[in-house]
This record gives sequence, structure tokens and C-alpha cells, in this order.
Amino acid sequence: MSDNLPFELQSEIIKRLPVIPLIRFRSVSKAWKSLIDSSDFTADYTGKVQHLLVNYYHYPRNDHKYVLIVDDHTFPQHKVSPTPPELVNMLKCCRLIGSSHGLLCLYGYYRDSHFPETEMSVLWNIQIRKAVAVVLPNPRGHLGFGVCSYTNDPKIVNIRPYSRWRDSESISCIPWQVEIFNLSTGAWRSLYNNLPRKSVELFRSQVVIDGLLYWLATDKIAIDGGLRSCNLIVSFDITSEEFGEVNLPDTLAHDRSRSNLYISKLRKSLVVIESDGVEKTPTFIVWMMGDGNSKSLTKLFSIYTPDVSILGVLEFRESGEPILEISEHDLVYSVYDSSLVVYEPYSKHITNLGIDGKNLVLSASSYMETLLLHDQPNFVIYDKGKRSILKQRAVKSRRLSKHTSKKLNLCNSR
Repeated sequence: MSDNLPFELQSEIIKRLPVIPLIRFRSVSKAWKSLIDSSDFTADYTGKVQHLLVNYYHYPRNDHKYVLIVDDHTFPQHKVSPTPPELVNMLKCCRLIGSSHGLLCLYGYYRDSHFPETEMSVLWNIQIRKAVAVVLPNPRGHLGFGVCSYTNDPKIVNIRPYSRWRDSESISCIPWQVEIFNLSTGAWRSLYNNLPRKSVELFRSQVVIDGLLYWLATDKIAIDGGLRSCNLIVSFDITSEEFGEVNLPDTLAHDRSRSNLYISKLRKSLVVIESDGVEKTPTFIVWMMGDGNSKSLTKLFSIYTPDVSILGVLEFRESGEPILEISEHDLVYSVYDSSLVVYEPYSKHITNLGIDGKNLVLSASSYMETLLLHDQPNFVIYDKGKRSILKQRAVKSRRLSKHTSKKLNLCNSR
């Protein structure tokens, strides 16, 4: 780049580049390295193209794979299998928790002489191939993950209700155990204020949108001498670290089968997905929430495929099209063929993404490119407030195992 070009203009050009060239350009000059490594540049940088990461198991072969698809006009032609870093590969029975500010959060188990059957979360930046592992201090409850938009600090939230009713009765002022991990400090801490009521029960996976985590929940309400369940959404502000509630319309709030409701996100809006409960050919209704008020919940479209069974709505494209897991056969004896497809709501056309097999367990998450974690060293594990490096002998041992078996098989059933 010409020395006659003002550095301010160079900066504007650089921030529009994809992540991988940015990392390379850090070696061009000291000025560029200082710019790209600065906290302000990292905080302001975001990729221009959305990506979709698909994570799946194939149980008969105990096979664990990732597929990355570029979510632009070429979708789904640009599809690759990324090479996970060692901290991701070492997890057994790994599942995808969610994504925030370009980072993905995974959860699983790890076991060796230093970490016997340890529950871990791993934060992964796919584009720059960086990851950090975080040991959970207590058994997993309802995990949440998000990046604080003000400090750019990734946080993991572990919410555990007291398991026995007498415990919640005797400690009525602290009905939940809430622990928060800040990557900036590398330590877990407990939260005691503004916790959800002890009558609230969280379920399903979390969704993060604009610094707010959401979980679908039920609340037990005393009516006519008895208890009645009411569906609602519990929120958690990643910055203020305060819980809140979002009420649902009566038709959704009083649906007795909570398995008929799901939450997801479409671009930067929260969506509630309602199923009619039919097993073979269910209909899914997608509702979008505008400003978090139940009155702004509006129906977007319905999903109905009479020729195939919908096993779940996994994610939404940037265009608004839902990503579905479907099966063309009845689910008999837990053996079935499933596929990942895109559903066009208006034409009702289905496009197969080429990810299919028997007994697949699929999850998917969209994300944008980010520079977060680029300053982290490799093989870092945070445990009880201390940062350690994964022993190189463990890495070598795993590489030897990979060479011997020609294929890593780290997703054995528990």
C-alpha cells in the first residue's frame, strides 16, 4: 500500500478485510500490527458475511463432524469442513451452546490424568483457529454464553436450581445458584442479587441477542387452591447481570405441553416457534418478537411439509429462511434417516444441504467473523481462577492416536 496514502484511509480499508488476511497483514508493518492488535480495532471489527456452522454426530459410527457454510448468495455451494483446534477435538459428547460476537461456545467432557471426567466449555474462533477451554466449577445447569458489547468481554453463565424442594424452602432468598465466568479475569464468581423466583423453571437452550440471553421457562402460579404452569421467557442482561421476564400471549403462555415451544433468533430479533404436537407431519408456526413486549409478537409464517417429518427447526439464515432437520421415514426403533434442509416459507420449497445419514444428531449456529481471542495463546485452559497450558505430551499423544487409527473418534457415549 502506498506510503502516500494517509494512515487513516489505510485503517478504513483494513477494517473491511476478512479476518484471515487481517491476521497475515499484522506482519506487514509495526503500524499495521499495532492497529490490528488494538482493543478498539478488535471491538469495532465485524465481518460482512454470515456463516453457518453445523455440528453433528453419527451415532452408529460415533462420528463427530463440523461443516461450515457461507451464508450469502452462493448458499449452500461454499461448504467446507473446518479443522477444529485441539481444545475442541478433546471434548467428548460435545454440543453447541450458541454464538455471540463471532465466538462459538461448546460444551462437553474431557478426561486425562490432570482432568478426570471434567465438564468444560470451549470458546472457539473458527476463522483464526483459536480456542480457550473453561472448566465448569460445578455440574452443568443451564449454560448461557454472550459477549458484553461494552467491554468485549466473553462471559459464560451457569444457572443451577436447587435440586430438592426442601432446599429451596429453607433458602428461599437464594433459589438459584448462578455462576459467571469472565474471560478477562479467568475466574468464576457467584451472583446473588435479582435471581429468578424459585417457582420458575428454565428449559431448552439459550438464545443471545444484542447482549441479552434468553431461556424459555415455566412459572407455577397458585390458582383456586392448586398450581398452574405458565410459559414465559427469562432474560439475562450480560452487561448489568440482571434477570428479567418477557410475558407471552395467552395462547402460548398457557400451552400445557411446553415441548411444543422453542425459541431462536432471526437476524437480531427473538422468535418463538410453536409446534402443533403432531408426530409425523407437525406444523411449526414462527412468531417474531419486536421490542420484547408480548403485544408485539407477530406471526411470520408456518412451516408444513406433508411428505417428510420435521425433527426440528435448528437455525435461520440471514434471509429469514429456516434450517430444518427432516426425516422421510417414520421414526421406528430409534433408527432413522435424517437430512439438513432449507425451507422457503412462501414457495414451500425444500433445498437439501447435503448433510444426511442415519441417526444424526444435529445442531447449527450462525455467526459473523471476529478478531476476538486472537491475542490468546494456544492450548489455554482456565480452571479455578488459574490459567494453564494443555500439556504438549497430551497433544502429542492425541496426534499419535490419530495417526494410528487414521481417524479421531472422541464422541463415545457416556
